[in-house]
Amino acid sequence: MTPRLCIAIHDVAPATWPACERLLALVDAIGAPPLTLLVVPDWHRRGPIDADPAFRRAIDARVDRGDEVALHGLVHLDEAGPPHGVLDRLRRRVLTADEGEFAALDEAEASARIDAGLQRFAQCGWSAQGFVPPAWLAGDGARTALARTALRWTSTHATLEDVRRRWSIAAPALGASARSAWRRRASRAWLPLAARAWQAAPLLRVALHPADAAHADLLDGWRRVLAALLARREALTKSAAIAHAGVACEIAARRVVALPTRGST
Repeated sequence: MTPRLCIAIHDVAPATWPACERLLALVDAIGAPPLTLLVVPDWHRRGPIDADPAFRRAIDARVDRGDEVALHGLVHLDEAGPPHGVLDRLRRRVLTADEGEFAALDEAEASARIDAGLQRFAQCGWSAQGFVPPAWLAGDGARTALARTALRWTSTHATLEDVRRRWSIAAPALGASARSAWRRRASRAWLPLAARAWQAAPLLRVALHPADAAHADLLDGWRRVLAALLARREALTKSAAIAHAGVACEIAARRVVALPTRGST
């Protein structure tokens, strides 16, 4: 199987669009592979997507060229109750900077936010097959709510999951941290090492964030890693990746069924 690569730009919204454009320019200059744009309907409550015509036109143009949109939460803020215990606080407040919106929601609230996000998409004329919870955190309530939607796939930090068929495939994600100078230095050193460590993975993902675009050193690191990955891997959207995986699973299942039984000739 040809090794594949999914490149996603996270936190796409009117407020982050200038930074997203810099990331898009970087990727387009390398070869313009198809991308998955993780759109937040009202990022940090700083303006809904359907109220910004210029943003909508920009996304329409990207979809026309082969990119896809996926739902990435509703506001990208953890507005649930306070954390329970040290580990929960570390996960929701420290490691994810209060952005794990779906980490602790019950089913009703998670369902309401997913529905509201999809309604915003519909008002823009967009359809989405996938949902990625902010910070890749989805509690039991969110997972139950997601299973009741028409969405096809979701992802964690390590997997791409088919919501309808309830199976997942390994798909490690490369990402950087731009929150401080030492994190950026560490990310620049880690990205090529991780890419080499996962070179045998059939499917690899890249997660670009608007904050990355503010730092020339980090962009240069991404440019080198992406060029190396695209030289060896076929790029495709996450929806295409889950479709390819589904076909592979069906073929494998047919082969198992077709195996001769003991004693047959």
